[in-house]
Amino acid sequence: MNFPRVMWPSIPKALKNTILSYFIIKPYMDLDFDLGEVVLGSKKAVDVVSKKLSSGEDLGQLVTDDIIPVLQSRVSIMSVAQKELLAIDEKDIYFSFPYQVGIIFNENESNPKRFVEILMVHHSLKGLNEMRERGEEIPMNIGVIPEYRNKICVANYRFIKEFTKGIQDDWTINSLNHFNPADELDGE
Repeated sequence: MNFPRVMWPSIPKALKNTILSYFIIKPYMDLDFDLGEVVLGSKKAVDVVSKKLSSGEDLGQLVTDDIIPVLQSRVSIMSVAQKELLAIDEKDIYFSFPYQVGIIFNENESNPKRFVEILMVHHSLKGLNEMRERGEEIPMNIGVIPEYRNKICVANYRFIKEFTKGIQDDWTINSLNHFNPADELDGE
């Protein structure tokens, strides 16, 4: 989708995320809010949504309605191999972090609304879980080893949830990207 591709964490953003999570969202919007739980839930969401995208299944209420046509358009032009790489197994994710937490106040309407939006970044390696099960050592420099370079995927999923008083809402994906870091380095 058309939003910046994020690969690595930012220390200033991580500090801001912590402040927003523990000093604004938790005490004033949702006493049960836990950024760690959001990270775990987002891994499961990546597993489910990426597999549905890969196989062409209906995304239902997992994503906002406005992004469905864009996703369908992008996936329709992918090769079979690209669609296969699109599917991410939760157990193949080896690095995850919330890149940006934001609070949105919509005060322009007669009934003001508030939302929390979280951009999550997940790094995965196709077949990582099977490698671990076989007891294989995963090299630290996996990204530069030719046999692994094309199996690595970075997924950016932006989640949104309404926190307006009296509204019960679920986390929904309103934007997402999948890309191979080797393509970014090679300038493709």
